[in-house]
Amino acid sequence: MTKYCFVTGGVVSGIGKGITSASLGRLLKARGFRIAILKIDPYINVDAGLMNPFQHGEVFVTDDGAETDLDLGHYERFVDEPLSQLSNVTTGQIYGSVIVKERDGDYYLGQTVQVIPHITDEIKSRIRKCANAYEAEVCIVEIGGTVGDIEGQPFYEAIRQMRIEEGRENACYMHVTLVPYLDTIGELKTKPSQHSVAELRSIGIQPDILIVRAARELPKEVRRKLSLFCDVPVESVVSCVDVKESLYHIPLALERQKVADIVCKALDLPLREPDLSEWQEICDRYAHPTSEVTIAMVGKYMDLQDAYLSVTEALMHGGIANVARVKIKYVDSESIERDGAEAYLSDVHGVIVPGGFGDRGIQGKIEAIRYARESNIPYLGLCLGLQTAVIEFVRSVCGLENADSREFKSDTPHPVIVYLKEQEYITELGGTMRLGAYPCTLQEGSLAARLYGALDISERHRHRLEVNNEYREQLTANGLVISGTSPEGDLVEIIELPDHPFFIACQFHPEFKSRPNRAHPLFAGFIAAALEHLAGRTEAEAPDAEAPEAE
Repeated sequence: MTKYCFVTGGVVSGIGKGITSASLGRLLKARGFRIAILKIDPYINVDAGLMNPFQHGEVFVTDDGAETDLDLGHYERFVDEPLSQLSNVTTGQIYGSVIVKERDGDYYLGQTVQVIPHITDEIKSRIRKCANAYEAEVCIVEIGGTVGDIEGQPFYEAIRQMRIEEGRENACYMHVTLVPYLDTIGELKTKPSQHSVAELRSIGIQPDILIVRAARELPKEVRRKLSLFCDVPVESVVSCVDVKESLYHIPLALERQKVADIVCKALDLPLREPDLSEWQEICDRYAHPTSEVTIAMVGKYMDLQDAYLSVTEALMHGGIANVARVKIKYVDSESIERDGAEAYLSDVHGVIVPGGFGDRGIQGKIEAIRYARESNIPYLGLCLGLQTAVIEFVRSVCGLENADSREFKSDTPHPVIVYLKEQEYITELGGTMRLGAYPCTLQEGSLAARLYGALDISERHRHRLEVNNEYREQLTANGLVISGTSPEGDLVEIIELPDHPFFIACQFHPEFKSRPNRAHPLFAGFIAAALEHLAGRTEAEAPDAEAPEAE
């Protein structure tokens, strides 16, 4: 029988429920338990696909093509398991499903459809479906937002009911909260957390565990105070201080606080010794790098780095694989349009252009790619980063100065990037792109094949446009290698330049499959090339040895 751990949050948003849930998943998996993990987002959007990055951060894509919350990326990276559309539920999905059932007349014929029981039953059904699909011994369910949000009320009611239906020993509640520190009086204040728990209790949920975020370690008296006022055993009040090293050190920090053992006791699970040796090695390699490289990430959402969260993490993974610290220089592509590429890229050891949409800052991205190509700086392009690389190559090398993408200039005389045939007449935007995992065949002997160590791969996609096949012959005649295609050969998936130290771009999003313990081959290879570039630059800049004195 599946056990459930419901993770809620209070006081403020953004205090780390997602990382806490992901870390708990890692710790339970290290103890040999089968894990399912689920994010509930109370917003009315059906999914994250159409949400503004400034509001929501990146859209994380699963193998089955779901456009999900970025927390699913944390889940996959920490638990090291591929997730599916079952792991992300929104209010839009729940109400949409209930309305369809009402219209069909099969489920609610003659009934007044209400929040209780129909909406809450649908929520519970989705949670159990996810747990069953993964044959989970423990299902971790994170409720987005904060307790008291009007949007989240049906979800809190649903998880309250589940404890009654599943049995007290089969469900527990973990509440992540904040204890602020006031510098003016030098004191940790527990009142916001008390109010947060009071709000949770007012809807019938008594937390079993408190994960308390604070700027400093909670003294015994503060933990005791929270225990008394929140009716939580003092040993279940966990002090969670900000980790200075990396996100990947958080599971180890929570393990030192016995969090997984506390959950196991609450769920009447056997206490097992965890095997965290692999995770410890990840953290050791991160904490003790042998070198450091600087990578320029060129995009248009540089003020909100969560828009490129998986890319940032994948670069870190590439650093861990090479025992190197990766310093990311976030470069606004519009700044390059204004000041030129050299002003921002002359001191970096690699350039990456991530995915994106829209024409804002495009010329800056193209200029960054030109600079990397001509200066022999390692380059990695992702999705739009492939399309802009093709545009740059056609303009600069093939001599077609007016070449462009149909997305940016519909009447371009040289449309080297065009809409996929199945996308030409699509009017609905949500969930209609080429989404999810698709196979790719690599050219034998290519850089891509050497990096992957295989010729047949599968990667996750999220795009509407592709390289125009009418220009493929012209591209290859001028030295561009199309090293990866769809199995039928009709879609360009990977391009590279063989006469460049490292120049490769892909139509897919490899960042979604990168893990701290298994860096994606493209990112591992990219960071290795950046280290070689650094070594070559360092050697070139070294002063000449003193000439021997004449006899």
